[in-house]
Amino acid sequence: MAPPILKLDDIFLSFGGAPLLAGAGLQIEPGDKICLVGRNGSGKSTLLKIAAGLVEAQSGELFRHPSSTVRYLEQAPDFAGFNTVQAYAEAGLGPGDDPYRVTYLLSHLGLSGDEDPKILSGGESRRAALARVMAPEPDILLLDEPTNHLDLPTIEWLEGELQKTRSALVLISHDRRFLEKVSTATVWLDRGTSRRLERGFAHFEAWRDRVLEAEELEQHKLGKSIEREEHWLRYGVTARRKRNMRRLGELQTMRSNYRGHKGPQGTVQATVSDAQESGKLVIEADKITKSFGERAIVTPFSIRVHRGDCIGLVGPNGAGKTTLLKMLTGQLSPDSGIVKLGTNLEIATLDQKREDLDPEDTLANYLTDGRGENLLVNGEQRHVTGYMKEFLFQPEQARTPIRNLSGGERARLMLARILSRPTNLLILDEPTNDLDIETLDLLQEIVAGFPGTVILVSHDRDFLDRTVTSTIAPAVPDAPDGRWIEYAGGYSDMLVQRKGALEERKRAEKAAEKPKTQQATASSSSKVKLSFKQKFALENLPKEMAKAEAEIAKREQVMADPNLFTRDPAAFNRLAGEMEKLRGSLTDMEEEWLALEMLREELEG
Repeated sequence: MAPPILKLDDIFLSFGGAPLLAGAGLQIEPGDKICLVGRNGSGKSTLLKIAAGLVEAQSGELFRHPSSTVRYLEQAPDFAGFNTVQAYAEAGLGPGDDPYRVTYLLSHLGLSGDEDPKILSGGESRRAALARVMAPEPDILLLDEPTNHLDLPTIEWLEGELQKTRSALVLISHDRRFLEKVSTATVWLDRGTSRRLERGFAHFEAWRDRVLEAEELEQHKLGKSIEREEHWLRYGVTARRKRNMRRLGELQTMRSNYRGHKGPQGTVQATVSDAQESGKLVIEADKITKSFGERAIVTPFSIRVHRGDCIGLVGPNGAGKTTLLKMLTGQLSPDSGIVKLGTNLEIATLDQKREDLDPEDTLANYLTDGRGENLLVNGEQRHVTGYMKEFLFQPEQARTPIRNLSGGERARLMLARILSRPTNLLILDEPTNDLDIETLDLLQEIVAGFPGTVILVSHDRDFLDRTVTSTIAPAVPDAPDGRWIEYAGGYSDMLVQRKGALEERKRAEKAAEKPKTQQATASSSSKVKLSFKQKFALENLPKEMAKAEAEIAKREQVMADPNLFTRDPAAFNRLAGEMEKLRGSLTDMEEEWLALEMLREELEG
């Protein structure tokens, strides 16, 4: 094992009240790729700033190898004194560093370098800061939410850069897929202390659950030990005759440990308030278009959104996702075409810019709309402090100004307000920004189980795969030209279907390049169309699926006999095994047919 190039040990830090960090540690060795995880407010960013030398701990040890270089990704970069983004990024280089790295990184991050730092958007500021910290290829790279405001192509490019970098990494991110692909070790910050797992984020959640289960078991054992000792104090013969001071001292220690145990932070508990059911057809868009000047944002696009659909919108920044979303929800009129909204719609919107939040407003006032101490949730009067607790806010925070909240807390607050209001159409624009993993899990469950309709814009691939029923994406991902295509399934499903269509096009182009002497025989194959095998499968799969469904129904009917298992357990188990195979086969056939049908629609225009 190589010696550490940076080590934090027994770090303590408090801002008054309960300590934020109480014995936390972090050890970084050459080549490490560590993800730092924990709940919002657990101190992850603070620990990273201590490692970077930007915050000083009240106690503990910090060792940094004298020759090691450290770069920390700032959440709010300071551009003072810089006239261009290029100059800002180059200022992060050290002696002997290659200035071309700045140009290379800015180009892949979607910046030219000539931009005026004074007028950058939040996303552009984050990209400039990424170029500045990555360009020197430091020994240690500390990245706090590097994927925020980045689009999917840029996130995937960044993954590749970080996988091959020689720098040791410490990452904080809410993006599961990103952490799974980049990290090789995990540090969990929980209740002020840290634990380390020598495996990447993909293994973290199962490990965390085992740790918490073991901790709960230990607390249960401690409680039983205290009960036994207290029984001895009351009824033990020795206890009545002469107090055993050692055992009394041990009992006091056990009681103190039991009372002082601080369990893990709770999870958000919430459901969407019921609203009147919307009409079956929620949105119908027929050949809608939108252009800004000569640039086409949406060329003729049609879609029918039904009650219960969950639609995901993906694409590079600037492709027009928000414009398309606003047209579909009636906030923006198309240049041509028609958008019809269904009946009985109750719309709730989570805006990625959090523009709905007044920084001077208090949490309680925001949740109740200034109508006293209570709010109506699912037809029931709830006191605001009780409702706040479900979203992990303390009662004393009720009068806290919103400006004092972290990004994650602001997202949770907006979620609390949206979920308290009756809705049957949820519009979520980058809902996963700043949320911790546990709150993301809750949001995923809410979206997946929502009885109404959801339209969401997201760059979180894992979240999309777990929630959406179809994905709308630009027809040309690298150079959006206003054409949008709806794919069945989530982000990964979209990639598979897009790859299939691309392979078909390549085959068609290859056939079209054959010599003219072969054109007569090649003309049929040079057209963009399904292969014979694909056409055969498309025509015959529905018949095969119907047969499988009939076979499943037969076995279900036999297994419905409540006495079958008692009478003939072998037959029951055989039927159950056959059912499992048939259902698996049916699922495979359905997925294949769906992919082929989407491919056929795309190839036919």
